[in-house]
Amino acid sequence: MRRFSVFAILAATTFGIAPAYAEEAEAESGDGREIIVTGRKDGYLTVDTTTGTKTNTPILDVPQAISVVTEQQIRDQAIRSMSDLVRLVPGVSAGQGEGHRDQITLRGNNSTADFFVDGLRDDVQYYRSFYNIDRVEVHKGPNAMIFGRGGGGGLVNRVSKGALVGENLIAGSVSADSFGAYYISADVNADLGRSGLRLNTFFEKLNNHRDAFEGDRYAINPVFGTEIGEKVKLQFGYEYVRDDRVVDRGIPAAQLTATAASITNPLRPLADPAFRDTFLGVRGISNTEFEAHVLRFRGEAELADSLTFSTQMLYGDYDKAYSNVFAAAPALLTVNPATTAVEAYRDPTKRQSFVGQANLEWRGSTGPLEHILLIGAEYTDQDTYNERINGFFGPGLTSADRRRAITLTANPAIPTPRFVSGPTGNSNRAVESQLSQFSLYVQDQISIGRHVDIIGGLRYDRFDLKATNRFTTARFARVDDLWSPRVGLVVKPMETASIYVSYSKSFLPQSGDQFVNLDLTSAALEPEAFDNYEIGAKWEVRPGLTVTAALYQLDRSNTRAAGPVAGTVVLTGEQRTKGFEFGLTGRVTDNWQVAIGYANTKAEITSTTSAAPVGRKVAQVPRHQLSLWNRFDVTPKLGIGAGLYHQSRQFATISNAVVLPAFTRLDAALFYKLTEKVEVQLNVENLTDERYFPNAHNDHNISTGAPLNARLTVNMKF
Repeated sequence: MRRFSVFAILAATTFGIAPAYAEEAEAESGDGREIIVTGRKDGYLTVDTTTGTKTNTPILDVPQAISVVTEQQIRDQAIRSMSDLVRLVPGVSAGQGEGHRDQITLRGNNSTADFFVDGLRDDVQYYRSFYNIDRVEVHKGPNAMIFGRGGGGGLVNRVSKGALVGENLIAGSVSADSFGAYYISADVNADLGRSGLRLNTFFEKLNNHRDAFEGDRYAINPVFGTEIGEKVKLQFGYEYVRDDRVVDRGIPAAQLTATAASITNPLRPLADPAFRDTFLGVRGISNTEFEAHVLRFRGEAELADSLTFSTQMLYGDYDKAYSNVFAAAPALLTVNPATTAVEAYRDPTKRQSFVGQANLEWRGSTGPLEHILLIGAEYTDQDTYNERINGFFGPGLTSADRRRAITLTANPAIPTPRFVSGPTGNSNRAVESQLSQFSLYVQDQISIGRHVDIIGGLRYDRFDLKATNRFTTARFARVDDLWSPRVGLVVKPMETASIYVSYSKSFLPQSGDQFVNLDLTSAALEPEAFDNYEIGAKWEVRPGLTVTAALYQLDRSNTRAAGPVAGTVVLTGEQRTKGFEFGLTGRVTDNWQVAIGYANTKAEITSTTSAAPVGRKVAQVPRHQLSLWNRFDVTPKLGIGAGLYHQSRQFATISNAVVLPAFTRLDAALFYKLTEKVEVQLNVENLTDERYFPNAHNDHNISTGAPLNARLTVNMKF
């Protein structure tokens, strides 16, 4: 009940405030006013952010690399997944996520949990959609001062669409692709005087080039916003999400000789065209189901001309289960017929999450100094139950019974595994965890004249985690008191340009992203730490066109490694990421929009452990990434799009024993306005039919890129 008590207190506090509210912002989707200000954007370019500092601040004034992908760019490139979206962001690469979740690597740091919605943590493992999203912000480097634990390499924040006042809106889209997948969405807003009701919904039938893959997902998100006089603005939202799909973990690497894989002789993915689409799961067994009920609340009010109060809350009830059969060894091509091996497990998870946040913002001056002072608090409560139920192919319950060798064919015969729950002694688990986190933070954005800004902040987190092993009833607990600083200097030689230097720090408790790894050993270990040193520049070359650049060093310490005594774990692991990131986004001319991103990233181990020696490359980090997209409107009715994505080679895991080759993919699009309210677009992906392997989960689970394909979409707005 404690989460609901906090919710009620914060909501009551907001309702009790009775001053005038800040100036309303124009919404891109029409002339209506958004109930809550979330930032200003034009086409592919976003000018402001409210999440990078928790205050409405121009991105130019934030001493940090921030990449934004707007709703229009998502629509123009027909982006349907987080994996496709992050390829547009310098310094971020997509992981496979075992075929059942979003997983990304940001500046060399892999994560399944560094996802947020409207600045609130959204860390459950699932596939996120964009049907109700205004834009997606990627904040680079450690962000604990603003967002709390984790976020060592950065984080992804989805900004949702709010209710509109003063406008009636009906919009939607229908699309289908050459694999047989289709997508339907709707966006409806009703003006109710000083209130608004907005409804976003979608349904997607899933299909792709892979054998046996299929599924569907849908969601609905009504949002009600209201103004109480001219003093308080409130927004209430509910979202229901359902996702049911096949779990596909790709293909293994190929062993072509009797020589074992090594750093000097790494294996490559199974590139034989006969096996590109081969499904190594079991139909009817390899699938995932996800269901979520999410309530969100936001409130803002201005206590005085210079004092603003805001509060946000999120409550989510999540139920997920997935089963999978997957390749657990390389494809042995040294024998005829070729062979590989498979394993299986089932993983159900239930979670209830509550996040409550309150902020007080003061804008004023002390002598010659202008301030934006933020004082805030956050409370998080999460209850999680997770199991791992291993599958067995043999008659017994030994480790040998968990693996089955199979003949590798285009349609391999894989027996159905037996899933045996309980403490079998073969790595099954059943963990119940309770997380309670309380945070206090203070931040000051100081302007010294027109040309110098200083931002400094400090956050305190009390992270209290308790875990119970349901098999043994053993209980473990860990309490961490964490201090996360951020400091930055911004120098603006002109109104449209800035140069900055910054330092920030984040922590990640040893229980891992999803709180299932707390045991006697990890409960005694200090949290992982992330220190980021960054210098960068931002320049609005012309109105609506911005270029950004950042040079950084990110050090990660206190990573876990096997100890000198078998079965023990010690803190010895360290890694360092050094990189350069560049972006160019916006309108080159009134008719030409562009989004360019480049990253040069070097991530490697800097302390020798039994898992990896000094110099070993971090997994899923290509040295070079280049994304390029253009939209040029030839006439008021006709537009064309062209894009390119290049990724240099990367290693599948920290073993560096399997390498994913470099690739370049070319895309194109055609846009045509049938009327002022209806536009048709055709997106063509992988024009040259490149055979490529974009990501992996481990050395034996490698994703295959889609061949040449097309998607036809009709967008409507009334």
